[in-house]
Amino acid sequence: MEINGVFIEDTFAEAFPIWVSRVLITAATEKLAKIAATEATGFGCSVIMCPAEAGIEKYVPATETPDGRPGYIIEICHPKKSALEHQLLERLGQCVLTAPTTAVFDAMGEDATEHLKVGFKLKFFGDGYETKEKLNDKVMYSVPIMGGDFKIESKLGIKKGVAGGNFFIMADSNSSALVAAEAAIDAINGVEKTITPFPGGIVASGSKVGYTNPKYSFMAATTNQKMCPTLKDSVEDSEIPADVNGVYEIVIDGVDEEAVKEATKVGILAATKIEGVKKITAGNYGGKLGPHQIKLCELFE
Repeated sequence: MEINGVFIEDTFAEAFPIWVSRVLITAATEKLAKIAATEATGFGCSVIMCPAEAGIEKYVPATETPDGRPGYIIEICHPKKSALEHQLLERLGQCVLTAPTTAVFDAMGEDATEHLKVGFKLKFFGDGYETKEKLNDKVMYSVPIMGGDFKIESKLGIKKGVAGGNFFIMADSNSSALVAAEAAIDAINGVEKTITPFPGGIVASGSKVGYTNPKYSFMAATTNQKMCPTLKDSVEDSEIPADVNGVYEIVIDGVDEEAVKEATKVGILAATKIEGVKKITAGNYGGKLGPHQIKLCELFE
């Protein structure tokens, strides 16, 4: 298949189940809300080494938030439910409670299949001075701090989502591939209930599970030599076409498979409009990693 003159390989991105929380952080100004959201989602690229996968999903204007203040929705993901709760407590407790004027609300809503008592547990920072209150239909805790009161909803919803959706952009130069990757991220940012957890949404390194060199048996993951343009003439099983000199990967997590599919589709469409892009492909382990197979060509049927 070709889209905008770019070859789309008939393959699939292999994704896996992950527990997802969707949280709204508000503050007195958009700037303060974004700072708190950025801090709370730091060091959240990949669960290979990071304690969680996390990212900012979208900005929410004051007219659409429970407390009438600007905010950002973030997503935090982990394969284990108990570890996700731990990450919520740490990230919200250390990065949001400490930030000026912030409040925290559940943003999973009716999509949630379970709820964690994150706000209830964080209220104990109040040392007995915290209070319980209602905001419309939400049960909130108000914790007195130097900057006023930190407010957090008692329970935060979670559900099984999808992680590891991906596609690779292959172009005639590194700069063309990078411009295409940035265009893809700009498009994906408009898809609700998804995040692209890597820096700026773009994966420069790529990786494979395990190692090739037996001397590196201590490594959980190593470089994906088949997809490295600088190795295409020296690696026997290189997957880099002769006319490709730049490759970037986009990784997508989301609340459900449909959201990840939509993000993949709009991202690919945006990338194929950039001059110099030659091919779009995806990473998989033949179905051994996870049950979700996002077939690239089927997205456009």
